[in-house]
Order: sequence, then C-alpha cells, then structure tokens
Amino acid sequence: MTATGTGTVGTFCLVLHSHLPLLARHGRWPVGEEWLYQSWAHSYLPVVATLRELAAEGRGQLATLGVTPILAAQLDDPYCLRGMHDWLGDWTLRAHSAATRLPDLAAHEHRVSTAATAEFEAHWRHGGSPALRALRDSGAVELLGGPAAHPFQPLLTPRVRAFSLRAGLDDQALRLGARPAGIWAPECGYAPGMEHDYADAGVRRFLVDGPALRGDSALARPVGTSDVLCVGRDLEVTYRVWSPRKGYPGSAEYRDFHTWDHPSGLKPARVTGRRVPSERKEPYAPALAQHAVERDARDFVDTVVARLRALRGSTGRPALTVAAFDTELFGHWWHEGPAWLAAVLRLLPEAGVAVRTLGGAIDDGLVGDPVTLPECSWGSGKDWQVWAGPQVADFVARGGDVQRDLLSAVDTVPAGGGPSLRPDVRDPLADLLVDQALHALSSDWAFMVTKDSAAEYARSRATTHAGRVAELSGLLREGRRRAAQRRVAHWTDAPVPTFGHVDARDLARPA
Repeated sequence: MTATGTGTVGTFCLVLHSHLPLLARHGRWPVGEEWLYQSWAHSYLPVVATLRELAAEGRGQLATLGVTPILAAQLDDPYCLRGMHDWLGDWTLRAHSAATRLPDLAAHEHRVSTAATAEFEAHWRHGGSPALRALRDSGAVELLGGPAAHPFQPLLTPRVRAFSLRAGLDDQALRLGARPAGIWAPECGYAPGMEHDYADAGVRRFLVDGPALRGDSALARPVGTSDVLCVGRDLEVTYRVWSPRKGYPGSAEYRDFHTWDHPSGLKPARVTGRRVPSERKEPYAPALAQHAVERDARDFVDTVVARLRALRGSTGRPALTVAAFDTELFGHWWHEGPAWLAAVLRLLPEAGVAVRTLGGAIDDGLVGDPVTLPECSWGSGKDWQVWAGPQVADFVARGGDVQRDLLSAVDTVPAGGGPSLRPDVRDPLADLLVDQALHALSSDWAFMVTKDSAAEYARSRATTHAGRVAELSGLLREGRRRAAQRRVAHWTDAPVPTFGHVDARDLARPA
C-alpha cells in the first residue's frame, strides 16, 4: 500500500549520513585511524547488518543512506581494510584481557567483537562499496551522494562548487555503478540558486533542516522555479532521539560512552545518571539496556504516529516525516542504537506507518507547492555561523585564496607558452593540486574550530593544504614543473590524490 492510501497513518523516512574527515596521512591513511575503525566497527558494520537482516525478511525501502566520498574512499582502501581487520582482532584480545577483572563485560565484548569480525569477513573484505551496493540492489535502501571532500558549498565559487559536486557524484558512480538522484549536502548548507547547480548535475532532491522550511516539513517541495525537490528534516521527531540537550541515548540503562576501563579500552559502565561522575556509575547490564531499547522504540513509534496524525489533520492530506541523523550515533555514540533501529523499523508498519526511502516517498506523491529557501544549514542557529562566523573568518578568507590559486593555475598559460593543461593528457601535478585544494576547502576544519573539537589539528590541516595549493599553483603558473615535482616529493605524506578519477582538465576553462 502506498503512502497515499487511506489505510496508512502517513509516511516515515529514515535518513542516515555517514561522514568522517580525512585525517592526516603519512604515506598511508589517517594517523587518527582509531576514529575510522571505531565508527566502522560500532556503526557501519551493525547498521548495514541490521538493514540486510530486515531486507531478508522481505522488507524494502528501509532507509536512505548517505556516505561521503571521503569516507567511501577510506572504506574501500586496501590499507584501511587490512587495518580494520587487525583492529577487530585487537578488540577481541582486549576483551579477553579484561576477563579476570570484568568477566561479564569481557564476555559481552567477546560476543560482540567476534560477531563484528565475522560480519566484516563475510561482507566487507573487498570494501564498503560491495556491502552498500548489495543493500541498494536489494531495494532495501536508497543511496545519497555528495560533493568531493565535504565542502560547505555556499562558500565556493560557482565554478569550483560545480566541479566538486560532479567529482563527488562521479566517485559514487564509479564505486556503486550509478549516479545518485539525491544528495545530503555537506552540513545541509544552502544558498539561494544552488538548486540550479543541482539540476545541472542531475540531482533531483536534497536535504535541508526543518527551520529552513519554517517547520513545514510534511511534504517534499520544489525549490524556486526548478523541479529539484528539497526534503526537510522534521526536528520534532528527530530530536526525540537526539538533540543538543537530550534524547534516548542519555537514558540511565544505556552504555555510557565517556567512561573507560583504561587497561582494556572497553566501556564498563551504564549512564546511571547525567550528573553521576564516572567512578560512581553502575556496571553496564546488556539485559537492562535491551528493555530500554524496547521501551524507547515503542515511544518513538508513538511519537511518529502522533506527529503524522497531527500533520494529516492540519494539511488535509497524507503527510511525511523525515528523521535524519549521523550514522555514527547508532552504535558508536549509542551502543544500543542498531538494536533500536531494528525494533523501530519492525514496529512502524505494524502501527500503520509506511516506511519509505526519500525517492519512494516522492514516487508516492508526497510533494507540495514550491518554496523559496533562505540561506541555511543544520548547524548552530541554522545559518552559516559555524562555517563563516567570526571565529573562522580566516578560514573564509583562506578558502577564497585557495580557489583563486587553483583556478589561476589551471587557466594560466605558463611561462614558455603552450596550454596550461594539454587536452589529450592528464597532468599528475595539476590533479594533485586539485586534490589538495578540495581538502583545504573541507567544512570539517571550520566546524572543529568553531566547536573547539581538535581545533589546533584542524587549523594545522587547513593551513597545510592551503599552503601546498599556493606553492604548487605558483610553480605551475611559472612553468617550473621540475621544481614542483621536487617540492611534492618532500611532502611528508604520499603525493597520491585521494580521488584518482578527479581530472584537473575538467576544471580548466575551455581554451
């Protein structure tokens, strides 16, 4: 039965977005690989396994998944795959090491870690792309795309913005066999007119945060005069799970993320209470947590049903509610999150709610009148302050310099004459310049500074990438290719672009 049928309360869409920044590389992948491997083990493995299990029950259109090109590259990288397998083995060894001190926790961690290793070996040994592609091909999920290197798109010049978006969509087409029809724009960042960029790139739908629609997120809506649809995150429903101040993961029974058994690196405590210090928290009890999962899943389903009924009453037609989260919430930050997801996705249809992907909801006709969107994001204030506020004014200025240096290098005829880029041959130095520029323009650096989360690291990374762009651009404009090659050889990390398909010729202005 479709969402437009009278037998349903309305339609629910779950959207999960997976993203981790590309950390420092010293000839290999991230120095801070623990970030990647923790999220991979505790979120990506169990979430994909949960969706695959539900699909095997005959359920379709379970969720809409976004995986940023940066993360997709890491999940497919041979070095990361080997490192992940080693990390899973170490997890099991750490569990065994705690057996005499914390026997119940050690037994739980042994079961979870060995199950994760089996999941990895069965479904992920050739990379993340095969695992995601199998889910999509089964009809269980819709996959979203995004621009390369996760830039805050409103701060890019139209030419660089379009190039970054094409590069990201091309990356997904190469990995997964098809270009996505929808995207989760980095930080849900939007500037008026960007819908036309999306239309030119073949993007048919994108996410915005609910306040951009003044809370009217009950339907997908065409943006301006385009036929590109925006879909709003319903904060009334989303914040029931997790908000800046509250949500299910903070319940007393769930595993506490911030309390560690330092000898083993395991997390031995439950939340117990928000103001209870770590040394006074109660031991984690999986059975107690499972009861909380069942309770909170039922509460969420009741919330969705009430919301959809209220929307139908106010609009006079079947409505849509979209709950959208970072994937890392489920399993990494909230240990019981994947089990909660499974319970919710089984209970919603029993309550008369149609579960759909974004594309499925649109196909069901849940589309309203056109809307004019303001400048917006999903950050603090729902404006651009996180990525363009006073704390990061230097990032904005540096981003402008990076884009000017990049474009001048690919457009300028170097000293000695001849085209800057030959149309028949790729230029490895120019490709590397583009790669460094894309990383310099990542939104992650400004976010980490504004939120004071590894701010020094973020400033160092942004400065390093921008400095390389300035230096390499200058050498290429002057025709000093040998000097550029020598300089690249002295970089402390391997001079290999993250996205091997990105071709600087696609950015150069036609001769």
